[in-house]
Amino acid sequence: MKEYGESSYRRFLRGETDALEELITTYSDELVRFAFGYVKSEAAAEDVVSDSFATLFMKAKSFSEDDQLRAFLYKIVRNRSVDYLRRHRRELPLEDVEGALSVSDAEGRLLEKERDEALHRCLAKLPTQYREVLELTWFEEFSNEQVASILGKSAKQVYNLRARAKETLKTLLEQEGITREDLS
Repeated sequence: MKEYGESSYRRFLRGETDALEELITTYSDELVRFAFGYVKSEAAAEDVVSDSFATLFMKAKSFSEDDQLRAFLYKIVRNRSVDYLRRHRRELPLEDVEGALSVSDAEGRLLEKERDEALHRCLAKLPTQYREVLELTWFEEFSNEQVASILGKSAKQVYNLRARAKETLKTLLEQEGITREDLS
């Protein structure tokens, strides 16, 4: 996916307008999920991502070919999300997120939903930096170096943050009565 996005971006820089639509199609869903983690509203997350794409396209000349496009987009979305939160200084409740796995029986689905809700409650309780690092490494599958670039930290800082985040999350999950086996 990365290569497809970067080639679309290069085509956009050369003036091919259909490349713009390809970029948005390629990255918008994952960026909306990432922004949602900050702004806690789907509509606001979509607005943040739209603003982020506008920023990317308006500052096209400032983008370095050496940067990875996907990491650069995440950095823009993170900054736009923080800006959004500054402008809208109110707390919004965490919406329920459906589990990706489907279980055939109703009891299994109920247990899975309860586990997922507990996991999301625990993730929401984490300090912002811990939650960011876990989301970017686990859910978005960025490397330590890419996360460091997105968050403006060193790779060692990201490593330390992730270790602290995992330990804190483990403690919170144990308080909720969730073990490692429950998450498998």
